[in-house]
Parts: sequence; C-alpha cells; structure tokens
Amino acid sequence: MRSIIDQLKKNKILVSDGGWGTYLYAKGLQMGDCPELWNETHRADVLEIAKSYITAGADMIETNSFGGSRIKLAHDLGERTYELNKMAAEISREAAGDDKFVLGSVGPTGKFLMTGEVTEEELYDSFKVQVEGLRDGGVDAICIETFYDTQEALQAINAVKDNTELEIITTFTFDKAPDDSYNSMMGIKPSQMAETLADAGVDIFGTNCGNGFEGMIDIVKEIREVNTVLPVLVHANAGLPVEEDGKIVYPDSPERMAELTPTLIAAGANIIGGCCGTTPDHIRAIKEVVIKLK
Repeated sequence: MRSIIDQLKKNKILVSDGGWGTYLYAKGLQMGDCPELWNETHRADVLEIAKSYITAGADMIETNSFGGSRIKLAHDLGERTYELNKMAAEISREAAGDDKFVLGSVGPTGKFLMTGEVTEEELYDSFKVQVEGLRDGGVDAICIETFYDTQEALQAINAVKDNTELEIITTFTFDKAPDDSYNSMMGIKPSQMAETLADAGVDIFGTNCGNGFEGMIDIVKEIREVNTVLPVLVHANAGLPVEEDGKIVYPDSPERMAELTPTLIAAGANIIGGCCGTTPDHIRAIKEVVIKLK
C-alpha cells in the first residue's frame, strides 16, 4: 500500500488537486443534480476533470464522491452507495495511474446529532458503506473533508479505521468571526480540531473551503500552535466569492495563489491544493512555486 506520509518524508511539500464542484457545474451539472451519479452517466467528463489536475502537476487527486454517504444520497440512490463510490474511485485511479495518489472524498451528511436528526450509529453505518466502496475502487487514502462537527467527523474516522487500512486525512471548514478568530459552524476552533483529531489517530489534518489562502495562513498558524507533528493539508478557495453581473465568481487568480504559497508553507502547510473556484491553472501555478522551493 502506497503511503502519503512516506512520500511527505521524502518531499517536504506535495500538491493536491483543485475544485471539483465548480468544475462539474461548468461542465453542465445542474442545481439539484446528484454529482455522484455522474460517475455513471457522465464518466468521461468526470475522468477529464481528474486527468486535468494530474496534467497540471498534482501529486494527488480526489474522487467525485463528496456527497456519497448513504444518508446524503438518500432514499433514491442510497442503495447504490457502494457502487457509486467504487465508480468514483476507479475513475480517479485511472486518471492518477500508479504514480499519483487518490484521495477518497467523504463529506458531511448534512444531518445534525444535536437536533436528533441522526444517531451516531446511523452516521457510522452510512460512512462505512461509502468508505468500503472507495477502498475497493482503489483509493490510497480517505479524505474526510469540509466537516464542522467533531462528533460526526469521529464517526467517519472510526468507519475508516474499522473497515480499511487506509491513511486518514480530515479537514474542517472555518469562518472568520468579527473578532478575527476562526470557528467552524459548530463553534470549533482550529486548535480544538487539531487536538481532537490528533487524539483520534488521523494521519493528516487541515482545513478546506470557506477561505482563500490569506485566511488559511492564519488557520494553519493556529493549528501549528498546538501540534507541530502531523502533516497539514490545505484546500483553499480561489478567494472569497463575490457576485459580478449576477454570477458568483472567485477573485483569486492562479498568480495570486502562487504568490501566497511560500507564506502558507512557512506557516506549516505540507499539502497544498484548491477548493471552490480553483482550476488546473491554479494547481499548475502552485506546483511551479513548490518545485522552485525544493
């Protein structure tokens, strides 16, 4: 089994892929459509997205499975959870070949423990089926991403640990408060996340979405105040979205993200990629900087 941790020991910084959701919409996915179903109905488009990031220089790519938990897929597609996730992994595996890593993307269910919408057992069972499909499709690691509640994240982590031997990456999304602090939707601070996830035994932790590189720099610094051992992954947006002519756009150019990459690395990031609004051009620009810094 290939190890991202071993690769990080050889190369200080690795480059991940960019945004998937915005890319899928650019290819014709409509609001309300199920992105994971595209692994079957639009396989060529999904494969093209994955390949584009490999061509841009990414050392790893994710799978089109962010909303692929059984709970998230719901009654109409829930019975196909294993199948759709296995397809997602197989597509990214084909694009990555044998030399690059594939991260199985696992997002939150959208259900809340605190309101009684779902139980811990239901969360665990939902994630279990998803990660088994990703495992059997050939991923190298599971990326539990865009979480905001530690209790839900722990159920996903346990599902991976109990049913696979894959490395575990877990990232939270944080918003900037008026006092300039960063908190998840459930009030979790980056430092609290770092301590909880380290205790849970993840291999890599970090942050994604919600912020451009500028915000991510401060978040990584806070993580490094409490943990200097575990590698940190950052998947940043191409800046904070703004509306222009009735459309949502992300303002940070590839050049801007490349400009901030050395500062993000200095703050303590080990794996750098993109989230909403980032494209292969952003990843290519980041990769060029990383190569020069080696």
